[in-house]
Amino acid sequence: MNRFFVVLYAFVSVVVLPSAATPRADSYDLCIYGGTSAGVIAAYTAAKAGKSVVLIEPSHMLGGMSAGGLGQTDIGNKYVVTGLALDFYRKLGKHYGTFEQWIFEPHVAERLFNQYMEQCDAKVLLGQALLDVRKSATTIEEIVLQAVDRLGTPSLSVKAKMYMDCTYEGDLMAKAGVSYHVGREDNRVYGETLNGVQLMTGHQFPDGVDPYVVRGDPSSGLLWGIRDGELLPNGTGDNKVQAYNYRIALSNVPENRIPITKPDNYDPARYELLKRQKEIQPWKGLNDVFIWSLMPNGKTDINNRNGFSTDMIGMNWDYPEADYQRRQEIIKAHEDYTKGLLYFVGNDPSVPEFIRKEMQQWGYPKDEYVNNGHWSPQLYIREARRMIGELVMTQHHCQGREVVTDDVGYAAYTMDSHNCDRLVVNGMAKNEGNVEVGGFPPFPISYRAIVPKREQVTNLLVPVCLSASHIAFGSIRMEPVFMVLGQSAAVAACIAIDQRIDVQQVGVEQLKSILADNPKADFRKADYLVNCTDSNAVAFTGKWDTGKSKGYGRTYYQAESADGLSTATFTAPAITSGSYDVYTYFPKTAESSGKLTYVVFDGENQDERVLDLSGVEIKGQTSSTWVSLGSYTVTNKTKPPFVTISTKGADGIVAANAVLFVPSDDQ
Repeated sequence: MNRFFVVLYAFVSVVVLPSAATPRADSYDLCIYGGTSAGVIAAYTAAKAGKSVVLIEPSHMLGGMSAGGLGQTDIGNKYVVTGLALDFYRKLGKHYGTFEQWIFEPHVAERLFNQYMEQCDAKVLLGQALLDVRKSATTIEEIVLQAVDRLGTPSLSVKAKMYMDCTYEGDLMAKAGVSYHVGREDNRVYGETLNGVQLMTGHQFPDGVDPYVVRGDPSSGLLWGIRDGELLPNGTGDNKVQAYNYRIALSNVPENRIPITKPDNYDPARYELLKRQKEIQPWKGLNDVFIWSLMPNGKTDINNRNGFSTDMIGMNWDYPEADYQRRQEIIKAHEDYTKGLLYFVGNDPSVPEFIRKEMQQWGYPKDEYVNNGHWSPQLYIREARRMIGELVMTQHHCQGREVVTDDVGYAAYTMDSHNCDRLVVNGMAKNEGNVEVGGFPPFPISYRAIVPKREQVTNLLVPVCLSASHIAFGSIRMEPVFMVLGQSAAVAACIAIDQRIDVQQVGVEQLKSILADNPKADFRKADYLVNCTDSNAVAFTGKWDTGKSKGYGRTYYQAESADGLSTATFTAPAITSGSYDVYTYFPKTAESSGKLTYVVFDGENQDERVLDLSGVEIKGQTSSTWVSLGSYTVTNKTKPPFVTISTKGADGIVAANAVLFVPSDDQ
């Protein structure tokens, strides 16, 4: 199949567009604005369903943060990663020689997003930013675009039956007249406890960091990066936005390393707060200041850590509502600050020599972002506008006090907000806004949270800047979840087109049925999952207790070998015949047995094996993983296939969580 990019860029082929005040209008079934991971997945889904689709992205890269440096995937719980989102991580697995891969290099992710578009008939327009939205009553009739190198001049317009906003900023929904919120709601708005102002201890300065240019002298003014303002009571709402940063890819491979040199607009005074922090908390290593996560092939995904790091706190508050040009200024300021921080740590005399030497072992990777000076073109927009839609997801949904039934995806990450402000508290520099509260199982996300209010727009879906409070969005805002919601939104758009109805009228049960029957969007055979919570498919003998670690889904069960023989049999009564790779989920703990005895019945023959678990290595933001039980040709003629897990021969705790049958030709 054919797919082409239209890129309005000086160094590539340029598509010549009419110069008239009203540019030509191209028509599609679905127009998606925002080539983030969610946008790519949505475009692929709708195109594979036979719809004409255009995907529009202002930058010149597809994939958003998933291709922009966030290679250390924020998972929460793998249960929430389904459909094409899961397919993406399995494609990464194929590249790296594993089943699923959650830690990856930016260019590998970008290549995969491009491949999705190459394998469908969606049209992709790069370098095009939204200029105007034209509506009739509650219907978006067309959008007008501008080339990013010719701002203010209409380049083309797009008409579509349905629209989708997959940007991190919510630009399309805002111009379409959809209600939204920027900043933090007061706790009283939704009866929450973690919204609004929050002065906590996470990613915080130690006591005693002097905030003044001349120590102890308020009249000398504040150091760079500190706001002159008053700390309001916890829970107070405001328009402050949690800090943005870059997820930094560096390399320590000499032949792939470009030295970190002094960047534009470098000013060492910007890092005085770091110097004062390290006087109280002396340097031990780079991990004191950065979350220094290692990626394949000698690379990093560096994130913010502690009081002073890569987050440019308080410098992004006007970004959500800014125009394209002003946003580019904010992005450049973040780039200068971040490159300056790297240079400072590697070169400033105030930094201990052993730290400088450690830093100098790293440089910008030659094979990443080759068209952008080896620096990510995607600033980490953690939060911008958030829609106020048919239903607002809140802290109550995260923690299970309210549960929706019209679910089109799940979230499971900690309610997480980076700091929003930096100011003086009791004569000391302090950060404000960091929240990290978890301890809850996966929770469903409502379809009503990705559609606007009916009286505002009836042919728009918003799976990224969805309807959620600040603190609930902090749990939902993970790239795998955005991909899941993007796919769900695309299916909803297809239903609305086929039935000629408003997005608010789409039947969620029909949507869920389509996703269950065709989870990979291209009619590849679906996985067959048997979860321990399915009492109709799982039978237990012996003594099983609730698991104590993070497993797959809401819960799992575990048995201690010292308590005698216990078995858990996972039956697959509705599985279709074929070749499958079979896995069981392993929530690894210090008490886990180093070996597992299991039996696989393929419908005709029974096979007992012992699996060595002692060498299972779990990387990234998870404590559990799928482990292979082998490949089997399954038949379902006379008796359903099953897998039995037992404590036979075990030397510790055995987990019974989930069994997965993956078609052997999946990838």
